[in-house]
Amino acid sequence: MKKIFEGIAYIFEEILFVPFNILRQIEIDNWWVANIISWLFLFVGFCAAGYWINKLRIFDQKGEENKDPTAHSFL
Repeated sequence: MKKIFEGIAYIFEEILFVPFNILRQIEIDNWWVANIISWLFLFVGFCAAGYWINKLRIFDQKGEENKDPTAHSFL
């Protein structure tokens, strides 16, 4: 049983955390590069949120959404 947990720990620490370890080393060498990566993730998130809100607005303008209060039983 101990080997299973050691295997899980190895997968997370040595394989899945490699990008985070690289980012940690980059931050020590060059603060700007590490923050550019963070800003890139924020930009992608804002673009995705904008796309989603735009699609919701399109469906709202077409009137395809059922806005009746009895449309959902939990309301």
